[in-house]
Amino acid sequence: MSPLAEYEEIEVPVRGGSLTALRWPAADPEAPVVVALHGITSNALSWAAVARLLAGRVTLVAPDLRGRAGSAHLPGPYGIAAHTDDVAALTEALGRERVVLAGHSMGAFVAALAAVRHPDRFGPLLLVDGGVGFPAPTHLTPDELMTAVIGPAMDRLSMTFPDRAAYRAFWQAHPAFAGAWSEEVDAYIQRDLTGAEPALRSSCRIEAIRTDGVGLFDEEVLSAVRRLPADATLLWAARGLMDEEQGLYDEARLAAAGLDGTRVEPVAVKDVNHYTVLTGDRGAGEVADRLVACALRAG
Repeated sequence: MSPLAEYEEIEVPVRGGSLTALRWPAADPEAPVVVALHGITSNALSWAAVARLLAGRVTLVAPDLRGRAGSAHLPGPYGIAAHTDDVAALTEALGRERVVLAGHSMGAFVAALAAVRHPDRFGPLLLVDGGVGFPAPTHLTPDELMTAVIGPAMDRLSMTFPDRAAYRAFWQAHPAFAGAWSEEVDAYIQRDLTGAEPALRSSCRIEAIRTDGVGLFDEEVLSAVRRLPADATLLWAARGLMDEEQGLYDEARLAAAGLDGTRVEPVAVKDVNHYTVLTGDRGAGEVADRLVACALRAG
C-alpha cells in the first residue's frame, strides 16, 4: 500500500459558491505551482500518486471540479467552459502567474480550453490521456453518446452501496485496477461517496456529468488543442478504460487527429491503462517528472 502524501483542503470563491481543492505543498514555498484537473466522474484525489512522486518538487493543487466530491454542491450551468472559468478563478486565488496546467481525461480538455481562453495565465500544459477529441457520431442520442464515452462509469452514478466496503469491492472488480490497488486508489474512490449507509452513492451530479460529457464534442472544445498558446505534451496510455488492448489513442488515431503543426507532442506510456497512467507508480512517475520539466520551462 502506498502512503498518502499530506495535503490541505482549500476553498476558492467561484460562481455560485466555493470550489474545493486539495493542495500538496512543495518543500520550497517559492517553488512553481501546478494545477491538475481530474476526469469526468473522478475527483481531486486521483492525483494522489502523482503528488507523492513529485516529492515536494512543486506545489500541486487539484480541485474537485464543479458537480463532484467537495464541489458537488455548486450549481449549474455546467459544461467544459464553466470549468475553465472555475480554473481561472482558482489560479487567480493562488496568486501565481504562468501556472502549469495538467489534466487527465476530461480534465485535459478543460485544460486545453482554459489555456486558449486565458493565454496569459497558464504556462506549458500536460495532457494525460485526453484533450485530443474526435467528432461525435451523428446517429447517437446524448445519453447513447455518454454511454459510448464513459461506459460503465455512467451506470455507477445511479447505484447505491450498503457500505464503503461494498464500494471498494465494486472498484476492485474493475479490470483497470487488477493488481493495481493502493491506499491512494482507495482514498480516491472513497472520496466520491456521499450519503449514509445503507444507501451510499456517488457524489457526482448526473446533470453535470451528462452536460460535460456531451460538451466534449463542442467545436470550441475539440479545436482547443490546435489553438494552444503554449507547448503541450500528450501522455497517452497504451491500454483503455477497461484495460483492453485498444486505448483511447494509438498511432493511427493520433495521425488522424492531425496534430502536425500544433504545439502538442504525443508521448506513449507503455504498460498502463486509462486509469493507471495516473494512479499507478509507472504512469504517475512519468506524469510527475513531466510536470517538473514543465514547471522549469515555465519559470
